[in-house]
Amino acid sequence: MASEPEDQLELIENVSEIMLDLANELKKLYSYRDLFFENHPVEMASQKNKCVNEKKDLLVAKFESYNVDVQIPFAVRAEFLYMKGKCYNISSTYDSRAMQCLSKAVKLNPHLVNAWNELGECYLKNMNLQEAKASFEGALKHERNRLALRSLAIILRQESGQLKQSEISSAMFKSVELAKEAVAQDIKDGVSWSVLGNSYLCQYFMVAQDPATLKLCMSAYKQAWADPVAKGQPDLHYNKGVALKYSECYGEAIKMFDQSCRLDPGWQPPVDERAELIHYLTEATRLVRTRGKLKAKRISNMVQTIDKKMLGEYATDLYNSGTRKDVQLVHVGLDELQEGSNEGKVILARVLGSIHNKNAVPFTFAVIDKSLKCVCVSVYNWANGRGVIIGDVVAVPEPVLTTHAMDSDLAKFDFMSIRVNNPLVLLVNGKRVNRNQFARTRVTSTYEIH
Repeated sequence: MASEPEDQLELIENVSEIMLDLANELKKLYSYRDLFFENHPVEMASQKNKCVNEKKDLLVAKFESYNVDVQIPFAVRAEFLYMKGKCYNISSTYDSRAMQCLSKAVKLNPHLVNAWNELGECYLKNMNLQEAKASFEGALKHERNRLALRSLAIILRQESGQLKQSEISSAMFKSVELAKEAVAQDIKDGVSWSVLGNSYLCQYFMVAQDPATLKLCMSAYKQAWADPVAKGQPDLHYNKGVALKYSECYGEAIKMFDQSCRLDPGWQPPVDERAELIHYLTEATRLVRTRGKLKAKRISNMVQTIDKKMLGEYATDLYNSGTRKDVQLVHVGLDELQEGSNEGKVILARVLGSIHNKNAVPFTFAVIDKSLKCVCVSVYNWANGRGVIIGDVVAVPEPVLTTHAMDSDLAKFDFMSIRVNNPLVLLVNGKRVNRNQFARTRVTSTYEIH
């Protein structure tokens, strides 16, 4: 019909039936994409976009068979343009045709919330954050809806890199609040839960590393997992993998990154994360097993010259940690530590070597004491370029000891480590680490707009 001269075209009489048919087909198209892995094996991941685009092209042809300005009645023209633009916009990359249709739709009907939201997603694909933000805010002027709310939560986090330190906290809290409101709109929407989890994850790193925040993050991801739409998205696995990595649940993190790679073979971040994490864990295992490749005689001299005077204030002063005040620390050997928390105890050991970590987080080094037991120490929030060198004596109060082990086709590692969230609690050669050596870990999540 599009090839006929315009003066021979007339308004469509059965427009209601046509609009309903197009709406149903559009819904089926998005369902086909969103639930692809519910109906296809993950081995078909590399073909997903091709399969979706083939179905998209068929529906595009139907939309393009109508001359919008001549055949579609004005009363439904905005809705038609919205659906046509949404059809174009199903692709993972920016499509200028979608932008044209959606821009016309909101001009014809500024109250069309769905068109504002779709236009916002279109701008995001074109890396235009300001226009995307304006579009989602335009949708919220007419209706509080979860898509606009969670999209603004994402944009707030993406903008945080340009904010002053004093402005970051309020932006992160606002991101969490918007995501929580989106979840409240539909508690079964896993994508909103996933966005909430990402907001908590960023709040944890960029505001305060409160373990309770990380628990809220993992809880949100668990809720997202119940929704097959969210579970089929590689970003949920990727971002959950990031959270698991910083929780030092390394085996689970590797599995998450691996599944993210399988769901989207062309997406590079999970490939890099998986490779870097496996390399880090392999190096940690080797460092502990070989004791830094130092000769036995040198190690013997190193441990024999450990002087308890280097416990410094931890030998004489009372220690305060969180809600626990005025604790008298007792010096123990590495072989006396128990798995988990060791309250009221302090270790003193020499550094055998460190791991070159591309991410620089955490700064990891191996220590040994007179018991000749060797473990890793992972220090978070230590300023880049800071750290310790071979031979330094390090005191760690109330160490938390964990065994990390995995033996599978994905990775093989086996070592014990002590986690230190705040480098300022450490004593290096008897002296407290300076405050200017503290630098908060920052992390971002990506790939959230589908």
